[in-house]
Amino acid sequence: MAQIDQRIAQAEAKLKEAHEKLKQAKALKHKQEARQRATLAKQERAADTRRTVLVGASILAKVERGEWPKEKLLAMLDAALTRPHDRELFGLAVPQSQMLQAASPQITE
Repeated sequence: MAQIDQRIAQAEAKLKEAHEKLKQAKALKHKQEARQRATLAKQERAADTRRTVLVGASILAKVERGEWPKEKLLAMLDAALTRPHDRELFGLAVPQSQMLQAASPQITE
């Protein structure tokens, strides 16, 4: 009977060890997948930034060559840009409401 109990104890120990190895392998796989997802996300953000820069450079080059009216670009930017700092880069007026909002601290209750 003692021999059977000993075999059971050994089998349980091996099973516990196998479960621990499985848990570690799953954790490693999860970590590798997370790293891969992060790398892909970083590459996509970089590609998106590059596309944005290239489109902007293309439009600016057309404006400089006279192929695209500057007024059309400024109208497009006036409609799209909302942050005062961004609007100032292109010489666009900052709406009075935004100037007051930026100057006064937010009061929350």
